[in-house]
Amino acid sequence: MSVGQKESANLVNLLENGPACQTATLGNYLWDDLPDQDKWADCVHCGMCLEACPTYQETGEEQHSPRGRVYLIKAVAEGKIDVNEAFSKPVFDCLDCRACETACPADVQVGGLIEEARGQIRQAMPLTGLQGKLSNTALKELFPKQNRMNMLGGLMRFYQKSGIQTIARKTGLLNILPNPLQEMESILPEVGKPVLGRYPEIVPAEGMTKKRVGMLTGCIMDVMFSDVNEATIRVLTHNGFEVGLPKQQGCCGALHVHAGERETGKMLAKQNIEAFKDYDKVLVNAAGCGCALQEYDELFRNDPNMQPLAKEFSEKVEDVSKFLYDHDFKRPTTEMKTKITYHDACHLAHGQGVRFEPRQLLNEIPGVEMVELPNADRCCGSAGIYNLTHPEMAGKLLDRKIDDVPENIEMISMGNPGCMLQIAMGVKKHGRSEKVVHTVQLLDWAYEKDKAQVKENIPVKS
Repeated sequence: MSVGQKESANLVNLLENGPACQTATLGNYLWDDLPDQDKWADCVHCGMCLEACPTYQETGEEQHSPRGRVYLIKAVAEGKIDVNEAFSKPVFDCLDCRACETACPADVQVGGLIEEARGQIRQAMPLTGLQGKLSNTALKELFPKQNRMNMLGGLMRFYQKSGIQTIARKTGLLNILPNPLQEMESILPEVGKPVLGRYPEIVPAEGMTKKRVGMLTGCIMDVMFSDVNEATIRVLTHNGFEVGLPKQQGCCGALHVHAGERETGKMLAKQNIEAFKDYDKVLVNAAGCGCALQEYDELFRNDPNMQPLAKEFSEKVEDVSKFLYDHDFKRPTTEMKTKITYHDACHLAHGQGVRFEPRQLLNEIPGVEMVELPNADRCCGSAGIYNLTHPEMAGKLLDRKIDDVPENIEMISMGNPGCMLQIAMGVKKHGRSEKVVHTVQLLDWAYEKDKAQVKENIPVKS
């Protein structure tokens, strides 16, 4: 039996029989920022989480269930197993979708434990070789630096508009890319110019100003979905909100925390806390970013200097759909005939508890027929960059998601850019025709129809 097989066998035995010692210690976690013992203390391994977990649904394996992962994380703290590959795989195979937290009657914060454990794993077992170089380049040299992200966006625009994309697709040049990247390229949205730096730092409200709000533009969102950011600004200003776009803001750090790069995540968190210090409300249109920002206080739980500032900041963060609903958004009046369904992004539904509000925004648009999506809050497989790091599992989850999409639907609405790309891939893969849109875009289009209607009704002066 190989070393890896022995380690896996030990894990299975541990899950089935339990550790001999029940007293939690530092155990085999050797680095700062330890997993929080309070998070696993309430887990009684009842199994309510099992059917909510996408990886357990697919594998049926205990170590790929939430309670199994919690048990393993606790076992390392008790010194029963080491931080090694056999421990790392179940922890990194998790989607961090938080569906288990919704199902858990004891409110065990599995997502936080997973992220803390990943931080320990990456300190004990840093990525090496090509994988390590790619990870460091993306997480430390690209996403945190807005000017480099903007350069990347400029290259993508050139690729799309110069004709190179057409040539690459026709000649089969793209076949040199791994399949996940080929699929991603096939559904690339038309890349526009970023909002941050192009728009003024303060965008005035239309008419009387109700409130001044800050808006996170994001890194990937502002490069690949700047049209969604523009729509968000238009919707907010149309509803009487002055929108602040502080230039000092940056990447939210979600991808870094998910990948175990907690120190880089903390650096980005400090940057955003400082950038939005003069705002009492910070709005986000990307579910993963919003969830990360709302958990900055958790990220700094062991830092007595930063934790109060992070807690104050996290309490200011809100998803734009919830904010609009709670602040009596303007109901569109012009009919917009379309049939749509709504997908719950994991970090919006499970992470932030926002389900009702985006559906109500859509239901209030005249002519919109909403058709419920079965298992709407089951993960689509995007999960940050999970569809790139775990393409096989992500593909299975995507197939299940597309199979659930009702027939005769024109649009699939959601509130997260990763989900938009993933589900667009699924639509193409399955030969379907639905348009994938952000919830705020639909509201923006409805307002534009209202404005056009008003203009048409104004008599022309002689």
